Amino acid sequence: MKAAVLRAPDAVPEYAEFADPDPQAGYETVDLVAAGLHPIVRALASGGHYGSCGAYPMIPGVDAVARTREGTMVYTGLVRPPYGTFSERMAVPERMRFPLPPNADPVKIASGINPGLSSWMPLKARATELGALGTVLILGVTGMAGLLGVQNARLLGARSVIGAGRNPGALEHAEELGATTVALTGEKENDAKALARALDGAQPSIVLDYLWGSVAEAAFGALARRGLEEDTANIAYVQIGAMAGTDAALPAQLLRSRRIVISGSGAGAASIAEVIAQVPIYMQLIGDEKVVVSTQTFKLSSIAQAWTALSERARIVVVP
Repeated sequence: MKAAVLRAPDAVPEYAEFADPDPQAGYETVDLVAAGLHPIVRALASGGHYGSCGAYPMIPGVDAVARTREGTMVYTGLVRPPYGTFSERMAVPERMRFPLPPNADPVKIASGINPGLSSWMPLKARATELGALGTVLILGVTGMAGLLGVQNARLLGARSVIGAGRNPGALEHAEELGATTVALTGEKENDAKALARALDGAQPSIVLDYLWGSVAEAAFGALARRGLEEDTANIAYVQIGAMAGTDAALPAQLLRSRRIVISGSGAGAASIAEVIAQVPIYMQLIGDEKVVVSTQTFKLSSIAQAWTALSERARIVVVP
C-alpha cells in the first residue's frame, strides 16, 4: 500500500510503499478518508514525545476518519506502531470505531477531535465538579486547540475566558469568539503583569496551558498572592502542551499560599474510557457546527508539502 513513510526522526515523510497491516484479534483493516496532522503527530515522529516508539521506518498519524469494509465512515485511532494513520489502509481496534453523525464533514472531524478534546475533557470535568465554570484562562490561545478551547469554554457556560498568545491575527480571532486576550511578549515579568491585569483580581477556576516553559512561570507569577488568611480560590491548572518549553520553575510559595492543583492531561494521564465517552458528543458538536473547525487539506501523495506547510489557525488534514 501507499503511505507517508518516515525513515528517520529528523526527516520529512515520503510517499512510498509500505507493507499492508496485518490485523490481529480485535482489530480490523479500514481505508483512509482523512487524518489530521496534529502537533502530537510531529512530536511522536521526531522521537521527542514520551509516547514515541523510536522505531524507523514508521508511518505517522494518531487518528483518522476511515471507511470500514461495510462502507461506514468512522472516527478511529490507536494504530499500533510502526503503523500510523497516514496510509491508504490501517488496522484499528474494534472498540475505537465511532460512526460519524450524518451531518458531519469527515475532514472537520479528522481536524477537530484531537485538539478539541484536549480542552473539552478538562473543562467538562471541571464544570461537572464545580457545577459551573467561572473564569477560564487559556495559555496558547492562538493555536487551533486554544481557539477551540475558547469555544468549548463558552459552550460549557464559562463566566469569562482569558486567552494569551503572541499571534496578533489569532488573538483578534479569539476575541471574536468571546475571549479577552493578552498579547504575550516573551518577557516573563511583563507577561505576568499583563496576565494579572487581565484577571483583575478574579481567580480562574481552570487554567489550560498549551505552552508551559517561561509562559507557565509568568502565569504562576500572575496567580501569586500574599497574606496568611485562608485562600478562597479553587484553581485547577492543567498542563496540556509544551510549545514554549518542557520545563518550568514552580514557586513553593504558590503551592503553599493558594488552593491550586496542578495536573497534566495527555495520552497516559487521560482515561481511555472517558475519551471514548466524549468522542461521540464532540463529533456531534462539530457536525452541528457549534464549534468552528478550520482545515487545510493535502493529498497523501503530497505528504512532504503537508509536513513542511505552516498553518497555525487551520489544522492540516491528509486525504487519499
